[in-house]
Amino acid sequence: MRRRRWDIPGALAAAFLACGLPAQAQLPPTGGDTIKQGFEAAWARQPEQRAAALRRDAAVAGERAAQRWSPEPPALDLTAKSDRTTNNSGAREYEATVAVPLWLPRERSRSLAAASAESDAVEARLLATRWRLAAEVREAHWAHQRARLERSLAQQRLENAQQLAADVARRVKAGDLARSDGHQAEGAVAAADSAVAEATVALSQAAQRWISLTGKAAPARDEVISEVAPPAAMPDATHPTLRELAARADVARRQAELAGAQTRANPELRLGVSRERAELGERYAQALVVGVRIPLGSHSRSESKIATAGAEQLEAETQLSLEQARIEAEVQAARERVAALTTAVAAAERRSRLAGESRAFFAKSFRLGETDLPTRLRVEQEATDAERQATRSRIELAAAISQWRQSLGLLPE
Repeated sequence: MRRRRWDIPGALAAAFLACGLPAQAQLPPTGGDTIKQGFEAAWARQPEQRAAALRRDAAVAGERAAQRWSPEPPALDLTAKSDRTTNNSGAREYEATVAVPLWLPRERSRSLAAASAESDAVEARLLATRWRLAAEVREAHWAHQRARLERSLAQQRLENAQQLAADVARRVKAGDLARSDGHQAEGAVAAADSAVAEATVALSQAAQRWISLTGKAAPARDEVISEVAPPAAMPDATHPTLRELAARADVARRQAELAGAQTRANPELRLGVSRERAELGERYAQALVVGVRIPLGSHSRSESKIATAGAEQLEAETQLSLEQARIEAEVQAARERVAALTTAVAAAERRSRLAGESRAFFAKSFRLGETDLPTRLRVEQEATDAERQATRSRIELAAAISQWRQSLGLLPE
């Protein structure tokens, strides 16, 4: 039987030692190119990625609006008065004024702060969306790797069963074995053939999931490509989820401050000129018009904005505290799982090696007629199970490393 060997890359072993994890297990080679390429392909298909440029433009436009010298564009007011419908003595008056809205006290600085917070929130939301997509890509990748290796193991089991059945058939024909032994060998071939069919279906489903997510064909590599083990660090403010919640809380706080400054409508400065005459035949007199429009009373809508923004801020800050605790627990659990699986890989590799050697011994003994067929089939099954466990442990360790990186907020690299 063909067997794959796995060596420990120096960088990965050093990283494990730095994290206080055992490095005696044989681990898959590092790289992560497949996961990274799949992630980039999946991100290019996401609606958030396609709308990212427009959202950034909207945030920049909000900052530019807050930097203007007037909160709203000026308005032109044209007025004409005449006594034509009354005594029609020729009295006329024309007035043209420009109304310029003025910032309320502290409104401009708080508007700029709110716009800047919204711009930061756009980037935080995009990063959090990428991080959540990375979790889906990693899960789909390792599901496909598990299915692919299960299919490979099932195929190897079928080949071994067919070879054994052929040997048994020859010995039955020669009279060395009973026909019942031939039936047992053919039954083992049928069971292995059924396992291949089931593994093929599972592999097809996993491949379709990868294609639907990334739009690319599923990776055809036989070897396991694992991500590099991360440092044993706890998440900080740069974690995508924490950064998104912190940005939400900051936006709500800035909006509450802005609503506190917008307690009434904006005053207006009015500048213009007027021309008028008292009756027909007189010359028009011109005058300069200067006025100020000051709204009275408080703005009732500002109270609703303050309450809403305060509720959103409280919700985001509470969720931030809960998420911080949850992520810390998840990181700790992921790190401990990697440590346990590292030991499990070493044990599974040792069991697989011993079972393989026993299979070779009993195969030779069976050919010499010193071992019966049930014993030969049992040893073959034990060796197959041992190799499957070793292969699964490698996959689970590689997937655990990816989950560890995911819990720390790291994207595929």
